[in-house]
Parts: sequence; structure tokens; C-alpha cells
Amino acid sequence: MKVSCLQENLAKGLNIVGRAVAARTATLPVLTHVLLATDSGRLKIAATNLELGINCWVGAKVEDEGAITVPARTFTELVALLPPDRVDLELNIRTQTLRVTSSRTDNNIKGIDAQEFPIIPTFEADGAAYIDAGALKNVINKVVFAAATDESRPMLTGVLTRLEGDRITLAASDGFRLSVCSTALKEPVAEARTILIPARAVSEVARIVGDQEEPVAISVTPSRGQVLFHMANVDLVAQLIDQRYPDYEPIIPRKTETRVVINTADLLKACRQASIFARDASDTMRLQIKPGEDLEPGVVRIMARADETGDNQSQLEASITGPEMEIAFNVKYLIDVLSVMSTPQVAFESNGARSPGVFKPVGEDNFLHVVMPMHMPK
Repeated sequence: MKVSCLQENLAKGLNIVGRAVAARTATLPVLTHVLLATDSGRLKIAATNLELGINCWVGAKVEDEGAITVPARTFTELVALLPPDRVDLELNIRTQTLRVTSSRTDNNIKGIDAQEFPIIPTFEADGAAYIDAGALKNVINKVVFAAATDESRPMLTGVLTRLEGDRITLAASDGFRLSVCSTALKEPVAEARTILIPARAVSEVARIVGDQEEPVAISVTPSRGQVLFHMANVDLVAQLIDQRYPDYEPIIPRKTETRVVINTADLLKACRQASIFARDASDTMRLQIKPGEDLEPGVVRIMARADETGDNQSQLEASITGPEMEIAFNVKYLIDVLSVMSTPQVAFESNGARSPGVFKPVGEDNFLHVVMPMHMPK
């Protein structure tokens, strides 16, 4: 193998695949490596930990074909420190050593035969669903943060993804909150499918897709055990979670008595202020909701108190229908959902202190977030 490419492109490719590199404690040493291989006049960079795999292609001048795996950490750190110039890669097949030269820098990195690197599935267009890249990134960001990080219930660490008709719907829950968002596909799918994708993989897709203009293709491998996201110069493959996801529909209240429409930015700012005090009180924050009288607007009081720190109270005007009420939430959950709201106003709906709170962007009907209430502090 003899290849030349720009340092900037090589560093970017390594950054993209880096999240899929296995920890140094991996049982297979090759999983701590990145694969470098020539592929149709380009350089392919790949990494996998057997649960997540990423292929990335960068522009290159290929003089001789070939492939090698090199330690990911060593190679990535080296490339990051090379001058912004041309980087030459040349493989000594006999010693399985990669010579890396750039400007006045000359390095030799010992590798492992590329044949020991696991095969990462490649994209096949048959049966794929296509979605606008910006729309996919948006729907992921509104859902993925609600997935659980605790592995005790593996199904909750995933994002339930439903492809049906001309819509894609994502849902995630950690047992205390639920986020559901949908958006349009570029064209209807022939077969409806529901798959459970690890939240980590979904987050990586949002990170990699960036400001890409080309649509993203989503396909399930023939074995139905993996999902593949085909992006511009990048393929991401993830093992699906083979567990049944809880039915979340009953959690969403069908009717609510109290509805509040309030400025999103003002409520977010008030919640952030309250969090300073709430963190010493199990992150508990109270909302006091009082409808307006006559020509007076409704009022929402956001309160947090900690015995050792002090207390905080903010008062915001709002449009309120229904009876007055008081409810407590984990303030971090509210900050998370308000941070991804893209509309000037947000609607909050609930049936009382012991009922879930539902948050929706005013003017959009494709996103809702449900938060379970906390025990009301005295």
C-alpha cells in the first residue's frame, strides 16, 4: 500500500471513526486499531467495537493498493500533530509496519494484518429509507437525551425507531421521562419496520451528519440484526437491541385539565436559575400555576429551595386555561427538553400534582415530551 492524502482530511476521518474504537482492555487487540485500506481510488478508514462500526472514506492519491490496521490512539495522536500538508503512507508488507511521512517527519507504526479486522457490513440500497439529513439530526436531538444510561434495563438504552408510510418516528424513555418525535421521509417505505437502536449509535449519527446536504439512507442488514446509516462518505453500522420495548402510548395523557402556554426562553432561563438551588434538594423544582382573572394574565411561579443554600423564585406571565395547580419536577429534565424546543412558545399540560406533565412546542405537532412528577417538597 502506498497512499498520499492531506493531513486535514486524514485527521477528520480519524475523528469520525474514533468513537467506534474499542477500549484498550478489549479481548481482541485488533479492535483497538483502525483499518486503513485503499478502496476505488480513495482511502477507507474503519473502526469497530463489534457493537458499533464506522467506515469513512477520504480523498487520496493511491499508488499501490493494500490494507493494514494500526493502533488507533497512536496513529490519531500522531496525525493530529503533523503539519497541515501532504501525508504519505507506505506499508511494508513483510514487517506489517506503516511508514508515515510528512514534511520533515518520518514515523514507523507497527500494525496487525488487515485480514484479522472484523468485516463491517456495506450499504445496500434495496429496501432503504431516505430522509433529509437536517430533519434526521433534528429529530434525533429531540429524543436521544431521554434514553436511559443505566444498563439494568437494556431496552431503555435504545431509541425505538418506526419507519411506516412516509414517516419516521423516534421514541426514547428512561422510565422517568418520554420523548417522541416524528418527521417525513423523502418517499414512503414499502414495508413498515420497528427497530431498537442503541442511543449511543443514534447520537453518533447526529454528530457525523453535521451540515450534510445529501439525504441519509437507513437500511437494515439482511440478517435483521444490524442497522446501517449511509451518509456522505461515511457508513455507520450498529447492532440492534434484541428486546421488546415497553408500550409507551398509555403514558401519554389523552386529556388534560390545565394548559399553560409560556415563552420558551423565559421558562428555560428560570429553570436554569432554579437548578442552582435545586441541586442540593434532589434537583426538585416546583411550578405554581395560577390562571389570570379579569384582564390579568396568568402567572407561573418557578421555585426551588435547599436548606443549606437558600431559595429561588421566578414569576412568569402565561396564557393559562383550567384550574390552578402546583407540581414538582426534576429541574434537569425540564432544562433538557426546553433546550431542544425550537419554537418561541411551549405548551405545558397536566392533570395535577400526581399526573405526568406534557410539554409540546406551540405550532408544531410532531414532538411531545412527557415528564413524571416528583414528590412535592414541604
